[in-house]
Amino acid sequence: MILKQHLIFILYSLCGSVFKVAGTKTKVKGSQGQFPITQNVTVVEGSTANMTCRVDFNDNTSLQWSNPAQQTLFFGDKKALRDNRIELVRASWQELTISISEVALSDEGQYTCSLFTMPVKTTKAFLTVLGMPLRPEITGSTKPTMEGDMITLTCTTSGSKPAANIRWFRNDKEVQGTKEVNATGKSFTVKSSLQFLVDRRDDGVAYTCSVEHVSLINPYMTTEVLEVHYAPHLEIRHSQIIPQEGQYFKLECVSIGNPIPEPVLWSKDGGELPDVERMIVEGRDLTITTLNKTDNGTYRCEASNHLGTSSAEYVLFVYAKDLPGSTTDPNAIGQHGPDHALIGGVVAVVVFITLCLIIVLGRYLARHKGTYLTHEAKGAEDAPDADTAIINAEGNHVHAEEKKEYFI
Repeated sequence: MILKQHLIFILYSLCGSVFKVAGTKTKVKGSQGQFPITQNVTVVEGSTANMTCRVDFNDNTSLQWSNPAQQTLFFGDKKALRDNRIELVRASWQELTISISEVALSDEGQYTCSLFTMPVKTTKAFLTVLGMPLRPEITGSTKPTMEGDMITLTCTTSGSKPAANIRWFRNDKEVQGTKEVNATGKSFTVKSSLQFLVDRRDDGVAYTCSVEHVSLINPYMTTEVLEVHYAPHLEIRHSQIIPQEGQYFKLECVSIGNPIPEPVLWSKDGGELPDVERMIVEGRDLTITTLNKTDNGTYRCEASNHLGTSSAEYVLFVYAKDLPGSTTDPNAIGQHGPDHALIGGVVAVVVFITLCLIIVLGRYLARHKGTYLTHEAKGAEDAPDADTAIINAEGNHVHAEEKKEYFI
């Protein structure tokens, strides 16, 4: 019985020794074998940054956060730096989390989490603070702008970190500007300029400046709509292609200009309208209620603004009522006149054929003339002597007189 109790005591002693060794190893692992775990943090200026430090095993060893200047912020749950923006979020043996509210660009830098073992284990975490750009402004535009002026539109945004990107749009089409970046402390001021010569096509055009930045979900945009003043341009539109006696007829004076050119003045053949009862002026329109031959002439409309005066003319010819509809409109010669290219082509073909006929006829006449001269000397070739040849040639001349040929 005594021996049995002695054996049980020995077994308990051995088990206690094993558990004591295992506990010692776990303690060494928790305090000596690991480093604190941290993560880099990126926040936008003015928001809140949470800095977290963790350990997997801890034997009641304290954790500490320090700022880039190596000033202790929190040692465990004890606050060490008097800064109302820095608060404790969570403190335990495995975690120390603090928050920095209203983060400024000056808060950016490398923060240190320390685990107070022997020796002390430290891990770094970098806090990146993004500077959000201010809403852009466009300068350089005057209202109104005159056609022919050279203007420079400049879009400016400040406070960005890193430097913002600026894009220009003319209505919906992107155009390239000239970019300029200047550092202001830890942030940047960005400018982009767009220089161009103004013409009437820019009137009412929207020039948009778009600012893009990593801190923005959607880009900031601002728009400038140009108002361009330019001299007037007039043209006359008519209601009938072939005006005939008895018809209703209207002339419309279409004006383009800014400011709108007015009033519109109508005249006929350099003077006033002769029949105000039939010729009615309403705004920019001239209406002739019933056409007759006396309405033939040149009609003119004129209008002006502070940049100039413009006019347009229309030649009216009134045709008889029973005239076929194929008569040409005297104001539409350019549109309905003969095709000069076609006529020119036909003339060229005729000239070419004529030249070919002249050449062929000339060759034909030249060939027959040679044959005639050859026949004239025929008979002299076979003569035995010179006297006979002369006699034969004279005989041929006699026959030639009888066979005269005339060439035209």
